[in-house]
Amino acid sequence: MQFKRQVKAEEQVNLTPLIDVVFLLLIFFMVSTTFTKETHLKIDLPEAAGALQVSKVDQIEVVIDAQGGFSVNGRALVNKQLSTLQAAIQEVSGDDTSIPFIITGDANTPYQNAISVMALAGKMGYTNLSLTAQEPEEGEAGALAPD
Repeated sequence: MQFKRQVKAEEQVNLTPLIDVVFLLLIFFMVSTTFTKETHLKIDLPEAAGALQVSKVDQIEVVIDAQGGFSVNGRALVNKQLSTLQAAIQEVSGDDTSIPFIITGDANTPYQNAISVMALAGKMGYTNLSLTAQEPEEGEAGALAPD
């Protein structure tokens, strides 16, 4: 007996569901997108004459050098006395103790000087104290490696 082999139909990928999904996504993104119309206004601001007012400082930064000298917001003080430092801080802050107080010390700064500045800031009523440090560079001796 001779049996006829059935001719295999060519396999084709039906693209109709794929096209339907693409159109649904297109409609979804079109509906969910918000379009904004930007307008540009030209505004002529009024002019005013008068004396400039001193702006408030946004922070107080006390820098302690390796010899124990102080500078407040970039202004070096004439001596290393805490009373001079206190007067300079009061002059800069204007008795506003809510602004941040940053203490920056040299790596070789005596520990006692940093503690004295912290104690002075606490005595003056500053509660927002910060100490700054520099991150060690890669491969630097003595640097702590993360576990």
